[in-house]
Amino acid sequence: MSGARTVLRGRTVVPGVVEGEALVSEETISGWGGIDPATGTIIEARHPLAGVCFTGRILVFPGAKGSSGWSGFFQTTRLLGTAPLGMIFTVTTTKAALGAVVTRVPALADLDGDPVRLLRTGDRIRLDATAGTVDLLNRAMPG
Repeated sequence: MSGARTVLRGRTVVPGVVEGEALVSEETISGWGGIDPATGTIIEARHPLAGVCFTGRILVFPGAKGSSGWSGFFQTTRLLGTAPLGMIFTVTTTKAALGAVVTRVPALADLDGDPVRLLRTGDRIRLDATAGTVDLLNRAMPG
């Protein structure tokens, strides 16, 4: 899992290619009241990443939870310029897929390995949602 070799293959939700730092969450994220769209910050009180900003990072997470308002909050991040750079879901749900579509960022789901377990926050990855691949470019230092 080093160099530019393909780590995972999945199903395209929204096509596109981005490269950047992964932000990995082991838990789903509530869009309705769980994020601050003005800052791109997770504000869900009991979430392990509460206070962490996803703006300009590739968000790797199990998916969405909560109401269908999830997609509306993520659409607002697009409008305000605070959206994640891309999204990788473990499992496609209607909330997660709709959130990715309205956010208009490359998104991939249903991968052949668990991205939450195989990637870690700080890893530099290339998400090619058009081709359906995630490449690990540079592993983050443990810390």
